[in-house]
Amino acid sequence: GGGGLFTHPLRGFTGRRYWHFFFDLVFVVNYHTRLHRGLDVSDFRFPRVFPLYGLPSVKALTKPPRNPREFDWGPLDKNDLETGDGQLVQWAIDFLKAPRPRLRPSPDAGEEPKPFFLAAGIYRPHLPFYAPRKHFELYPLESIHLPETRDDDLEDLPASGLKFAAQRREDYELVVRSGKYRELVQAYLASISFADAMVGRLLNALGESEHADNTIVVLWSDHGWHLGEKQHLHKFTLWERATRIPFVVAAPGVTQPGAVCQQPVGMLDLFPTLNELCALPKVGGLSGQSIVALLTDSNRAWVRPALTSHGPGNHALRSTRWRYIRYADGDEELYDHEQDPNEWTNLATRSEHGEIKAELARWLPESDANPKRSKKDR
Repeated sequence: GGGGLFTHPLRGFTGRRYWHFFFDLVFVVNYHTRLHRGLDVSDFRFPRVFPLYGLPSVKALTKPPRNPREFDWGPLDKNDLETGDGQLVQWAIDFLKAPRPRLRPSPDAGEEPKPFFLAAGIYRPHLPFYAPRKHFELYPLESIHLPETRDDDLEDLPASGLKFAAQRREDYELVVRSGKYRELVQAYLASISFADAMVGRLLNALGESEHADNTIVVLWSDHGWHLGEKQHLHKFTLWERATRIPFVVAAPGVTQPGAVCQQPVGMLDLFPTLNELCALPKVGGLSGQSIVALLTDSNRAWVRPALTSHGPGNHALRSTRWRYIRYADGDEELYDHEQDPNEWTNLATRSEHGEIKAELARWLPESDANPKRSKKDR
């Protein structure tokens, strides 16, 4: 019986009507607040003292970067609980501390409380990379290791791959040209540590609550992030950097503490997995599959690779060893993660890998879902 900023705060996607309780996340800069509420953002201006980092084009709200209204980073002189994410997590903690939570007041005082689904959507790390100063201090600039990159990394990409890599390249080039690359990486790392601290605060509260031993916990993210790999900044690709995410499931009586599973799975698998763990009626027509078998035995053999899609007809399949990408126009990429974890060498054109491509390709979707969503679904 709970909910958070679980869906991305773009107009029409709040999903408020699907929740009994809903927390409106507080944003540092009101661009996202206005976007979240479906208001016009065309006349947005940074409030006083923002942007924190103050790249001239960001301050002037001119391009590049592609979206100067959120392309900023820097330390906040606030404590964790004064931020929007901190307030969201405190809201979730208060929910867990409430005595015997019910979805709605019951006239029958003896009624057992109903099971609840609590979603706490932590916004960081997300542009703008703002976090309390103490999290920046964890990463002195001189200690930061920049991502491994190669100047010739794009030379073996097909045309479609080059297009994906080029999306928002002006943002990456602006950061490098301005001498701010290391500072951007620092801000991203600080944002991750801040989010990690918020997760820890929430888990501590769960551990101290009456729900500690009978609550399934799932931690995951929506996507990864390029920080210069393939000369790309942001997401919007089908490579490892953009598609690999943290994914942790702790289910009392099912999972073993500390167990790690190396099999790639996808977010399509999350719904059928929770459905089975909660002993709910099966739902037909799903593209994902339950991974409860892996939760009980992390070493179990697993055949199906994880699927990621970005735009109609563009798909990536990731097995324990290989990543195979096929674009809508038939362009292909293939990477051997045993030998090439940075995906520097595209093997798709080499004849000796024809069987590997064919084996992976049989898991490609037969058709794409209609990307259009009706207003009633929002």
